Amino acid sequence: MSKGWIGFGVLVVIALGLLISGVGTYNRLVELDEGVDNAWSQVENVYQRRADLIPNLVATVKGAKDFEQETLTQVVEARAKVGQVNFNEAPDAAQLREFESAQSGLSSALSRLLVVVERYPELKATEAFRDLQAQLEGTENRITVERKRFNDATLAYNKTRRTFPSVTGLYR
Repeated sequence: MSKGWIGFGVLVVIALGLLISGVGTYNRLVELDEGVDNAWSQVENVYQRRADLIPNLVATVKGAKDFEQETLTQVVEARAKVGQVNFNEAPDAAQLREFESAQSGLSSALSRLLVVVERYPELKATEAFRDLQAQLEGTENRITVERKRFNDATLAYNKTRRTFPSVTGLYR
């Protein structure tokens, strides 16, 4: 066999190795990107659960005599703002800040509502309110867990995307 054919064979093996590595890297990035989108969907899911509980909570609280209407209005308005912020996939940094701002406003309004409720022992004693409060607390815990999972998925994606050979720019 001549040296030319051996050299050609070595080049073909190297080219195949690079191609296989590139395909593997690309597929890994696609997998991680889908993982980020899936984790974000779970975050939205638990935030939606919280938003879905609010009308029941407001209706239960409205039943209390002389309850401060302004607090209920703030909760309803904050929920409406949250409903206006939607994404089809994981948001970019600016969209995430907008989303978090709306969610923070809702959390703040709910906190004020629960503080006001402390002044109404007859309301706190109702089974419906206790059930809704327990569901809301459980949902807040779920939000924390799902946000952590989203952050972990985003971290894994970004680490892979920024390391060699992904960082070469061929796989973005």
